[in-house]
Amino acid sequence: MATQVALNTKVEESIAFTRGWQSPGGISRGRLGGKIALITGGTTGIGYATAQLFQKEGAQVIITGHNPKTVEDAQKALGPSALVVASDASNLASTDALMKMVAEKFGRLDVLFANAGIAQFAPAEQVDESFFDRHFDLNVKGLFFTVKKSLGLLSSGGAVLLNASVASRKGFPGASIYSASKAAVRSFGRTLAAELAPRRIRVITISPGPIATALLNKLEMPKEAADAIAAGWAEGVALKRMGQPEEIARLALFLASDEASFITGTEVFADGGLAEL
Repeated sequence: MATQVALNTKVEESIAFTRGWQSPGGISRGRLGGKIALITGGTTGIGYATAQLFQKEGAQVIITGHNPKTVEDAQKALGPSALVVASDASNLASTDALMKMVAEKFGRLDVLFANAGIAQFAPAEQVDESFFDRHFDLNVKGLFFTVKKSLGLLSSGGAVLLNASVASRKGFPGASIYSASKAAVRSFGRTLAAELAPRRIRVITISPGPIATALLNKLEMPKEAADAIAAGWAEGVALKRMGQPEEIARLALFLASDEASFITGTEVFADGGLAEL
């Protein structure tokens, strides 16, 4: 209960921090003009790059993060037209408070990018219950209930983007738990697309390959070890390099826009050829 109260307090503090927020005036322009977009895990990496691009293309952007510093930094960088909220996607009470706030301020959502996630790696013999639970609480339970609790807000013709990973298609040593959690995300992408099709809500799974900064920051290991892993990943990619968060953001923009109006239920890889080559 204390954790839930603390998380809800963070949401209220974030709202207070952005009290000066106001909707951009004038005529909406851009590929997402007039759309309201929520990006979880949006204060760093892929989520933040996507928030920047969505905002540039005319969307009203709402992003979440759980680190107070990155929340504050993102709010300052994106400016008063964006809304940055302290929220933990693995905590359902926090997600409830987030959706209540979105409903009160905006009344609807047109785009949801369920991006918040964790990536840690260990061989099977070193995995304990807490390691397992950290991944499934956020990557699986958190993602599912973020979508579920947004359903009353999602508009007809809206788009839901789920962030999965190429790891669900490959057998990377040490990635058994992470890969399984992302395979669950891919499965959600199919079933949710089928369920929401009658409402003309599209659901697409984005599966990035190794992305510079975004994934490496979550490895929780010394920089030297992370650099060695990054070099190995880059060598395994057909294009012989890591991807950049902005490259995933450009894909998310296309899939969220009306340009992708006949795309749903599928998985789109942005992995430099890693899954197929």
